[in-house]
Amino acid sequence: MVTELDSVDVVTVGVGWTGGVVAAEAAKAGLNVVGLERGHARGTEDYQNIHDEYKYAIRYELMQDTSKETLTFRNNRDQRALPMRQLGSFLLGSNLGGAGTHWNGVTWRFLPYDFEIRSMTEENYGEEKLGDDEGYRIQDWGITYDELEPYFDQFEKTLGVSGEPNPLGGHRSDDYPTPPMIKTRILQMFEDAASNMDYQPFMQPSSNLSEQYENPDGQTIEACQYCAFCERFGCEYGAKSSPEVTVIPTARETGNYEVRTHSNVVEVLTDEDDETQVSGVRYVNTRTGEEFIQPADIVVLTSYVFNNYKLLRVSDIGEQYNPETEEGTLGRNYCYQVFGGATGFFDEQFNTFMGAGALGIAIDEFNGDNFDHSDLDFLHGGSITISQTGSRPIATNTTRPDVPSWGSEFKQDSIENFTRTLSVSGQGATLPHRENYLDIDEDYEDAAGLPLVQLTYNFTDQDRALQQYLAERSAEIMEEMGANEVAVDEELGDYDIAPYQSTHNTGGTVMGDDPQNSVVNNYLQHWDRDNLFVVGAGNFAHNSGYNPTGTVGALAYRCAEGVTTFAEEGGRLEEE
Repeated sequence: MVTELDSVDVVTVGVGWTGGVVAAEAAKAGLNVVGLERGHARGTEDYQNIHDEYKYAIRYELMQDTSKETLTFRNNRDQRALPMRQLGSFLLGSNLGGAGTHWNGVTWRFLPYDFEIRSMTEENYGEEKLGDDEGYRIQDWGITYDELEPYFDQFEKTLGVSGEPNPLGGHRSDDYPTPPMIKTRILQMFEDAASNMDYQPFMQPSSNLSEQYENPDGQTIEACQYCAFCERFGCEYGAKSSPEVTVIPTARETGNYEVRTHSNVVEVLTDEDDETQVSGVRYVNTRTGEEFIQPADIVVLTSYVFNNYKLLRVSDIGEQYNPETEEGTLGRNYCYQVFGGATGFFDEQFNTFMGAGALGIAIDEFNGDNFDHSDLDFLHGGSITISQTGSRPIATNTTRPDVPSWGSEFKQDSIENFTRTLSVSGQGATLPHRENYLDIDEDYEDAAGLPLVQLTYNFTDQDRALQQYLAERSAEIMEEMGANEVAVDEELGDYDIAPYQSTHNTGGTVMGDDPQNSVVNNYLQHWDRDNLFVVGAGNFAHNSGYNPTGTVGALAYRCAEGVTTFAEEGGRLEEE
């Protein structure tokens, strides 16, 4: 039996960064908001004993349980997709706060080039550079950097981001709200080397705060202690900005917000009397098995990339992308990232065991279109960074390339290099290809009986060329830093779902100004359902050379504005 509840103004599906931002803004505007979160509640008080590398970093205590929800993977359509039984390439968050709890805190703004990549590339290099004939499907986002800049600023002030302006980035309406983090000996070495090479190094934006900060909503974020337990961990100091210490308490303090944990949404309901509207969602209490219908005037999908896609697909909202005909928009433009770097071996010892998730210094000369691509066989680029996140003892076993991966020599070299190796890394953009997409897999089901998401993905020639280019530039910087020996990352083979790379998955619910190539408009309003919004990294038309969270946050504030405007006026939202 399904219990139908009283209707609310807004229901969000997932309570992480996007769900928290939308809830806070809608609740402050006087709307009655319910946040449905399939995981359990948690907060800073739950992270007091979190310095357990094995439990959290190796056994993924804060991550999604793959025995209940996972996805299947294949490199191409000729292969059979198989389920991920253990998280590897990316680490999906779970419970209140989502991936915003265990993230590192790196908070970039995408470049102006990212949002108008097709237009700018065609203008600078000609249409043939876009690679349409090779299967690349590059498109503008339907919004410009200038239009999104106020939302970037708002997100950064909510988090209290610590940083300094990117000399090659888009314009800023204001400085970062807090100063950059401490510039350690390691970061100074990179700065000196990059400056000697006529680059412009700058401290990367961090949501591990350099000092205590009170945000515009009155929430206090503490100063980072540089304990080196950020990525894969929650912060016991409340010094890493996360939804639990910022937007969620802001929403709750309005009195207009309710979070329901253990509430797994399995369907978005289309209004039986008007197919241009949704009427609410159906969800299951994961502890009792009870089913509920939550009617709402507005539904906002605010869960992770894969689940936002999946809910639209199983709810029969939108047309699934078909790689053969290239018809349909739902599931297209899935992108990931590439990493090309170099490791340097030194005689000097460094305090590599200390640090913070977003403690780093970068250059941007090889990102976006900041350099000439005329004679290069790839587009876009990547940021090049040295980070001091903290080397933990179980997972840190850096050895020279000629050392075996086991045995006494491996052990000796691992111990020797634990504090004597540094890595410079290029984080490269990936561009959409017709063969990289999301679908559902009817052969496998999740714990709720729904089909799993099927990921079809492989690196492209563009990816391989960019990765090697970034690795070579990184090696040049490492040599300038004075390493005795430099090991350059190997060339990419096929994409492998097993080793961790990044949790920077994008696409599948792309935004744009045309329903023929996008799922939502630039307010993140679904083209087929006026009162349905879908927000997250799934909206990205391609990936960038940065971490995605800053841009996700900006889109969340843009979406929140769309939600409150729709609540007042209704109808199709148009760009002003």
